[in-house]
Order: sequence, then C-alpha cells, then structure tokens
Amino acid sequence: MKIKVGIVGGAGYTAGELIRILLHHEYAELGAIVSSSNAGNAVHQVHDDLVGETELRFAAELASDEDVVFLCLGHGNSKAWLEKNTLPETTAVIDLSNDFRLAADAEFAGREFVYGLPELNRSRIQQAQSIANPGCFATAIQLALLPLAQAGRLTDDVHVSAITGSTGAGQGLSETVHFSWRSNNVSIYKPFTHQHLGEIGESLAQLQPQLGADIHFIPYRGNFARGIFASVYTPSELTQDEARELYQQFYADAPFTTVSDKEIHLKQVVNTNKCLLHMQKVGKQLLITSVIDNLVKGASGQAVQNMNLLFGLPETTGLMSKASFF
Repeated sequence: MKIKVGIVGGAGYTAGELIRILLHHEYAELGAIVSSSNAGNAVHQVHDDLVGETELRFAAELASDEDVVFLCLGHGNSKAWLEKNTLPETTAVIDLSNDFRLAADAEFAGREFVYGLPELNRSRIQQAQSIANPGCFATAIQLALLPLAQAGRLTDDVHVSAITGSTGAGQGLSETVHFSWRSNNVSIYKPFTHQHLGEIGESLAQLQPQLGADIHFIPYRGNFARGIFASVYTPSELTQDEARELYQQFYADAPFTTVSDKEIHLKQVVNTNKCLLHMQKVGKQLLITSVIDNLVKGASGQAVQNMNLLFGLPETTGLMSKASFF
C-alpha cells in the first residue's frame, strides 16, 4: 500500500527537497502539489533539479484523499491555511513552519501537534496525527545538548555560534540572499533573540525540568547555499571520554545522529538526513560541534522521517542518500 501524499506551498525550497525525496520513496505516492502562483505549471519548471524526474503539475487545491499533507508554508501561514481549509480527521498533517512548535500553540483546529524531533519524541510521534516539524537551527542545537539535559548536566550558561547557508532564508528575494551580497561575506542576525530559542528551551526542559542554564545564541549567515555548522559550549565536569560515552549511549538507537571521534565538517552531511556530533574538552569548557543539512535533517528529510514513524515504516525509508562530499 502506498501513502498518498499532498503538499501545500509547493514552490519553495523545502517543498522542492520534499518532492525530490518522496519521488524515490518506495511507499509514497505524490498526489496534489499545491501552489497558488503556479497551478497548472509543470513542477520541474520551478524545481529544475527535477527535470526528467517527474511530469507532475502544480495543483490549485488538494484532492481530499490524502493520507498525509505536508504544509510547506511561511511562518504564520500554516495556521491561516488550516483556518480556511478543513482536512479529514484521518489525514495526518506535518507542518514545516513554526506555527505549532511551542506547547502554547500545539492545539489548533481540533488537532494536537506533537513536536517532531525523533531523537526526543519518537514514541509520541508514532502515536500522533499532527506533527510540528522542528526548525533547522533548533535541530542542530538540540541534538548537541539533549544528552546533557537528560543527564541533568546543563547547570551553567550555554553559548552557541551557528552558521547557516542562504537556503535557510527561503526562496523569496531579499538583500541578504543576493549573490553579490552573500558571496565572500559573513554577518550575524537576530543575536540572542532567534525564534528557535523557544522550542530549544522547551525540549531541554522536557528532559531537565529544573534547567539551570540560559542559552546565548548568535546566528550567522554563511556564504554557501546549504548546511548548518553549530559550535556549542558550556562548562562541564565531564571528561571528554565521559561526554562521548554519554552521547553515544543517548543516540544508540538514533539512525541519523552519529558521534564522531574525528573533528567534523559540513560536507559530511550536505544532501543527507544525518547529524554528526563531535565533542572536545578544553579546560572547563565542553565544546560540542553539530552539523546538519538545513533543508534535509533541518526540514524536509526530518519531515519524511516523521512520516515514516507515523505510518509504521522503518525510520530510514527513502532517506539513505550520500553526502555531496566532492
């Protein structure tokens, strides 16, 4: 049996990645790919990496027989779409915006959205009907900190510097995504106030209720297209070997999150659903580096990982791609 899939907001980067993954997913059947601005046009005319891969065309609306609908809409737009469009109760929803990630926003239109970080909420995801897919920075940073939270080891401030590729800003044009601005350039944005801090804090408190740490996050715009490299450090009494063992035990059953003995770099994960982690002890500071592809593990790949869990499939189905290493 195939899972009938619908996509709303089909013209953006996350939808393009989602289509690419699902076209080669043995249990998925792509149905309506809704784009109000492209209805009737061939999908490969917008996502031209899919030339020769599909003859599907964008639709004006869903077919109403979908098993699961992915909402690839801008932040704030998923809630508005669900207010205007009624889906059958039996249709699962996986939302890639930030509309339902926080506990205060999790219940909406008769649905209860479960926060879709599999390494944290696998059993809840398997029983859910609606999923709030995590943010890209949030994914990289949480995976760097969850083992410490579970062990009650987050007792001091956490400092994070993380750099993301230009695709993290979405497909819409703005000054900071133009090639002439982005090339040979680095800048910060939303220092200490990034919107992903809320979901990070809630996830850590889920494992360590008496969280004794503030998170100080400086996000950077990088002069590359895709990927996130996060440097996370906090004082710790753990030795480097103890920290590595803690992380290896925590992620023993996580097929996409790996603790590396060697220092890591971005090309190891681009085009994959992997997260690689490396830890290093320098004086009193425990440094955890975390790398993901912001469009795959940080968005569409993780969304498919959640779909697999929802429908009782092996978690890795359709997601075993090779890194674009060279």
